[in-house]
Amino acid sequence: MLKRNMFAIGAIAISALLSVTPLAHAGDPLSTSTPRSNSDTIVVGSADFPESQLLAKIYALALGAKGMKVDTKLNIGSREVYMPALLDGSIDLIPEYAGATLSYLDKSATAHAPQDVIDALAKVLPKGISMLKASDAQDSDVLAVTEDTAKKYSLTSIEDLKPVAGQLVLGGPPEWKTRKEGVVGLREVYGLEFKDFKTLDVAGPLTLSALTNGQVDAADMTSTDPAMKGNKLVALKDTKNLFPAQNIVPIIAAAKVDDKVTAVLNAVSAALTTEDLIEMNGRLANQESFDTVAGDWLAKNKLN
Repeated sequence: MLKRNMFAIGAIAISALLSVTPLAHAGDPLSTSTPRSNSDTIVVGSADFPESQLLAKIYALALGAKGMKVDTKLNIGSREVYMPALLDGSIDLIPEYAGATLSYLDKSATAHAPQDVIDALAKVLPKGISMLKASDAQDSDVLAVTEDTAKKYSLTSIEDLKPVAGQLVLGGPPEWKTRKEGVVGLREVYGLEFKDFKTLDVAGPLTLSALTNGQVDAADMTSTDPAMKGNKLVALKDTKNLFPAQNIVPIIAAAKVDDKVTAVLNAVSAALTTEDLIEMNGRLANQESFDTVAGDWLAKNKLN
């Protein structure tokens, strides 16, 4: 999955897991971390984009509501930094994306379907690291069209494009021209040959403008981007799992897992939906605080 706008995650090289160790220094969100073995506090970390920070806040507030000691280390950085931090005890828990984490840990991974990705990820987690229940919620690549285009061609899934793809222009980032999770896969997996391909940004403002202005008919977007709802875009169902599943999953130090922690985080995963993330990301884009948005979601789902 490509690094995209403020609501998305980065695809990271696997070598960083072994070669990068976070350093504590002034301004470093990890600089006050306590070694895992010396603390009963659960330190919740996040990556450096709003959706990850929001999910970390949800985890932290949910655990704290059940009487557990919690600290947060938000906005740590990319996977090259926060994964080693999880391994060395600087943080104990982080919300992750199943497909991207699997690709980070196993660059040869081929699983795409949700359960296949979860099963494969469980097998490659480093020693001392566990994963709890994955949510049905995903922040994944989607092939998007406007509501008008969906109605005009009776589109609900990517498969439905086959009879009309030759009349349509596809848009996406430059990498889509040669990637399996792009033009190549759309042709090989779904049998789609589009009229043309227009190079755009990574599910950002250029892509949104091109879709809504009719410069392209279908384009790469992300499932939890509030712009999807705000601009009446339709995510076509990926029935053949071209795009790797990106279910939200708590990744946690095994030493911090007990029945109480498991129950709290599994309840969060069970309640969280992709639609929830779209709505909450929209509120973040309108400058509402992480605490307010996370707290409201927990209250709505009776988890605080």
